Amino acid sequence: MGAWISDWHQIWNDWVDRLAPFWPYIAAVISISLAITVTIHVSKNKRDARAAAAWTGLVWLVPVVGALLYLMLGVNRIRRRARQLTGGLIDSEDGWRVAAEPLPACGHLQELSRLVGRLTHLPLVNGNHVEPLEAPQAWRAMLDAIDHARESIYLATYIFGNDAAGKPVCEALERAVQRGVKVRVLIDGVGALYSLPSVFWRLRRQGVFVQRFLYSLAPWRMPYINLRNHRKFMVVDRRLAFTGGMNIRAGYIQSPPSITDLHARVEGPVVGQLLRSFAADWVFTCGEVLDTSYSGLAQVGEVQARGISAGPDADFDKRRLTLLAAIGSAEKRIRIVTPYFVPDLTLLATLQLALLKGVEVQIVIPRKNNLRMVHWASLHALHWLVQEGAQLYLSAPPFDHSKVMTVDGHWVMLGSGNWDARSLRLNFEFDLECYSDALTETVDLFVDGRIEAASALDVEGFRQIAPWRKVRNALAHMMEPYL
Repeated sequence: MGAWISDWHQIWNDWVDRLAPFWPYIAAVISISLAITVTIHVSKNKRDARAAAAWTGLVWLVPVVGALLYLMLGVNRIRRRARQLTGGLIDSEDGWRVAAEPLPACGHLQELSRLVGRLTHLPLVNGNHVEPLEAPQAWRAMLDAIDHARESIYLATYIFGNDAAGKPVCEALERAVQRGVKVRVLIDGVGALYSLPSVFWRLRRQGVFVQRFLYSLAPWRMPYINLRNHRKFMVVDRRLAFTGGMNIRAGYIQSPPSITDLHARVEGPVVGQLLRSFAADWVFTCGEVLDTSYSGLAQVGEVQARGISAGPDADFDKRRLTLLAAIGSAEKRIRIVTPYFVPDLTLLATLQLALLKGVEVQIVIPRKNNLRMVHWASLHALHWLVQEGAQLYLSAPPFDHSKVMTVDGHWVMLGSGNWDARSLRLNFEFDLECYSDALTETVDLFVDGRIEAASALDVEGFRQIAPWRKVRNALAHMMEPYL
């Protein structure tokens, strides 16, 4: 055996020696072949021209490394896998009733409602009650709902801290399991690592059925590492729901808080749409099919609402197109509160068009951001909007993680999505669009409070920014497709 191995070793060395003069050519052929293959794939599959150009440039400048990065991070395998695992549940048209769909009372927003209906394949439903809550109130209301649950609890979150906020929720979920309540908890695979040791293991030990979304450290699972479930909602007994931007973290409830947010308590027929969104994520993650029937949900309010589930598993950029349609429908005022504002050129241009036709645009972002490069890129994008007449406000600490938008005092969108490439193209997000003058007035009062505690940054303020900071901001904005 030793002689045989020695012979093969000698043969191998001989071949290596003979090919030595040709290795540079072989490497060049492999590199060029990889670059050409990736370029063809990019050109066929990338809708965003800037992202396509960036990937193409990367694979030609650094052929092998660029090709590997594209294979890991640039190829969308989620859509195909989602359809295989869900059997069409994600994009099911169950409940899509164009003829019976109610239209909002505000006439100029009726086309917006029709368009979002076509994007989501879900109807706008009457008779909902939506109550916006600041984070501490939302956290307490969720605990109370868990303790009063009788049938089921479905909870999805990006971050579930093992801390002063997360431990009481764990205890409440454990009590619910002991009462015989069906409990399902879905934590994002990356978000679960924000707080160690993870609550995942505690919940599992206590009999809570918990799963991590796209969680794996295996090399062959790396292509999914950039696709995160950023949705945050809870459905209790298939009749009560909570949704918004709030994670389960101690920073929201400590004194003083280090982070603020807006969540909403939701009742009415639209809860069924949140249930379907959770069920789609759940079957995608572990294969268990949940009962999504929700017929007979009573009308309990005056809000017309619809859920918008968006992510890389969908054929259309549902959330992005909804934002574009809402901006285009505005006649008087657009108000945006978001922690991360790095929209693409199309969204920026649509906001500029709204300003040019006389629409008031107000944008509130944190003065200090936990993601510095995102903040720098935001300032560069906002500079152009402020020059066109947009009003920019920088909110003082604590860090404002809220994600809301209102239009003309009639329409509200709140949920988990930000105004950046990650939320618009990579993350799984859930937002709720609502047509209601009373609800919009309530949310506008919330925005007023944020503005009163903020400082304005106008054209003169941008002029006073140091030149080197402007260059830094511009360079950061060049990374927009990756932020």
